[in-house]
Amino acid sequence: MLIKNLISAMTIICVVAACAMPMGTHDAPMIAASTDQAVLIQTVLNDQEAAWNRGDIDGYMQSYWPSPDLRFASGGTVVRGWQATKDRYHARYSNRALMGTLSTPDLEINLIGSNDAVVHGRWALARAGDQPSGLFTLIMHKFGEDWLIVSDTTTSAD
Repeated sequence: MLIKNLISAMTIICVVAACAMPMGTHDAPMIAASTDQAVLIQTVLNDQEAAWNRGDIDGYMQSYWPSPDLRFASGGTVVRGWQATKDRYHARYSNRALMGTLSTPDLEINLIGSNDAVVHGRWALARAGDQPSGLFTLIMHKFGEDWLIVSDTTTSAD
């Protein structure tokens, strides 16, 4: 229920902010992430990428909210819950070759209030047989001092 309320509130804030923004200011973020919070979020995402590139899915999952309300959408499906998301990753990337090497360039970090952020970015896997890539949108929430992903929507360009 918390995640639904959080997503609803953030959606309303985004719509109001978008409607209030004057035309021609598309280069301005909704609410610019303060430097210290942006650095903390960037660190979480850097640690997540490093875990992936070590072949450590369990370490990668430490960036996600450990809750049954976690939302992960990809490939036309929505998975609910931390454990189900972790199980999906293990099933889909069952060996190191399938995992490849992850890069996540072009991050845009925007705070929505003091404890919530939206992160947009690109992802790419370098693998022997292919180079899949796409886009992602993360909703992150600050729990105490820790920023965690509460919703992840990942799309494929391929």
